[in-house]
Amino acid sequence: MGVMLLADRVLAALACQLGQPTGFAGRVVGRLLNRGNRSAVIAAVESADVADRDAIVADIGFGGGVGLEVLLRSVGPTGSVHGVEMSATMLAEAAHRFAHDISIGRLYLHEARMERLPFADASLDAIVSTNTIYFVEYLAAALREVVRVLGPTGRLVLGVGDPGQMSTMPFTRHGFRLRPIEEIIALLREAGFASVDDRRIGNGPGAFHVLVCNISGEHPSCRGT
Repeated sequence: MGVMLLADRVLAALACQLGQPTGFAGRVVGRLLNRGNRSAVIAAVESADVADRDAIVADIGFGGGVGLEVLLRSVGPTGSVHGVEMSATMLAEAAHRFAHDISIGRLYLHEARMERLPFADASLDAIVSTNTIYFVEYLAAALREVVRVLGPTGRLVLGVGDPGQMSTMPFTRHGFRLRPIEEIIALLREAGFASVDDRRIGNGPGAFHVLVCNISGEHPSCRGT
């Protein structure tokens, strides 16, 4: 009984760190997230379609920062990247790792949540967010906020683990909200996205989902076109 209780506490602590990495353990988790999420993040950034464009893009819940790295390599020379995080530990890590990009005005870091973004209306071309919405309680409100800050031809790319597959992971019973993909797509459409394309990474029913969501039916090759 004691061993089971201890194991449950360890799983709960891991789930908490995955949701909001904190302190030394959080820095370790951030590095593990970079390694484990890299392929999904790269796929999400590619789906955002900002390569070589002078776009203004954001990574919400950037964690260990692999998405910031890929986005900075992708946007054009006068494009910019915004990193949004609620973890002070991950913000400090990113500030150190990307100090040069911050100093030249290519990267901006913000302590915020998806439900309340620090951007003006219609100010972003694209948003990428991978493995984050499990920790968003009021997803409908958060998606409306995303729509608010995207331009009229903006694109959101959500990376989401398959809920059936994730439910087999013991730590996800501690604070994870594993919504059916059909429910997420319905909320995206209600929030104002005209189209949602469910792309998969890998094979089988448990393959990772990359939801590509457009405000309108078109996605411009650069801002203002």
